[in-house]
Amino acid sequence: MEKISKLRGFYLFLGLAGGSFGSYLSLLLKSNGLNVSQIGMLMATGTLIAICVQPLWGVISDRYNQARLVLLLSVAVPALLAVLYRSEYFIVLMLVYTVSTIFSSTQAPIADSYAIAAANRAGSTYGSIRMMMSIGAAVGAIAGGQYVSKFSVSTIWLPFLLLNAVAVAIAFTLPKQAEENHMMSQSFSQGVKKLLGNRIFLAFLGGSFLVNQTMTAFGTYFVLAFQSVGGSTSSAGIALFLASITNVPSMFFASKVIRRLGMERTLLLGALIYVLRWGIQVAFPYPSVMIGVQVLHGLSFGFFYIAAVEYVSKITSAEMQATGQSVFNIVFSGFAGILGNLLNGMLLNQGGVGLMNLSCMLSAAAGAALLFYVARSSRSKLPLKASSGGVSA
Repeated sequence: MEKISKLRGFYLFLGLAGGSFGSYLSLLLKSNGLNVSQIGMLMATGTLIAICVQPLWGVISDRYNQARLVLLLSVAVPALLAVLYRSEYFIVLMLVYTVSTIFSSTQAPIADSYAIAAANRAGSTYGSIRMMMSIGAAVGAIAGGQYVSKFSVSTIWLPFLLLNAVAVAIAFTLPKQAEENHMMSQSFSQGVKKLLGNRIFLAFLGGSFLVNQTMTAFGTYFVLAFQSVGGSTSSAGIALFLASITNVPSMFFASKVIRRLGMERTLLLGALIYVLRWGIQVAFPYPSVMIGVQVLHGLSFGFFYIAAVEYVSKITSAEMQATGQSVFNIVFSGFAGILGNLLNGMLLNQGGVGLMNLSCMLSAAAGAALLFYVARSSRSKLPLKASSGGVSA
């Protein structure tokens, strides 16, 4: 239980840091002279480079038992570099975002492998640990909105640095590896080949990609989109708070929903709620609606993300947990982030909020169709762990 308490504290401060900084980064970049298309290009390029590096993090963690070191670097480096976001030079901002993303991109898969292992050993659930990040993000989002309203957005890096410093201190107390003495019994390429050799898993990745690329319209551009229809920065903070806080009950009860419906049907349910939340915003593009619709965030992202992480853990062998989560994260956050940042940035810049929301609704619907295939296929053929590691085809 002590390890679970530490992980909950770690996730809490990660959420506080990310909620108070990440949601307002696009506003900071815009204040530095960048337009929406440039912001999308900057973030997409940084994410693309990070994707090329991320598999290396999985190998270091799994083969060399250095999960804690990787986790520490994933938090500390972006925190220290945040002060440089005050620069007005595009190339400097590009370098800062790229290096930060290279390190932060491994944060989720490594932390999740810790959390899943700890939850399994303690008889708890991953969702009960991960929800602490949503609590932190909710508080951080509304506090960040108030901070930006009262102080200069150029100083938003300061609370980000301080909150991440606490997360680093907690991470120092974690064991060296999520699971002791688990060495990889196969190479990274062999493990990835087994994962990608499963057609159902590929459909799962495709559905996750199409669904999550819409989240950049929320995570990257929400504040800018909200302001473009007449909303204020402080009100945007309220919307971000609602989105994050609704994750808490969703993630807490996700395990019960998964036990009742199964992981695949829970994924499909989450995807369909994505379609609904974007559809509502297409029909009613008003600030009040953009705030109220965030109550669906927990049911969409909360259910979807918990089910997805547990699905990957289920079909990945013990010594390949970080690698398996890395493959998922490369697609879910990496490739989806690249497409989402470029596409949604261009749509917002050229066609406004309505066009961006319509695109997100259609993308989520296409992702739901792929996940419907996964749910149907999994009734008769479930992907299982191979006895020696990896995934059966």
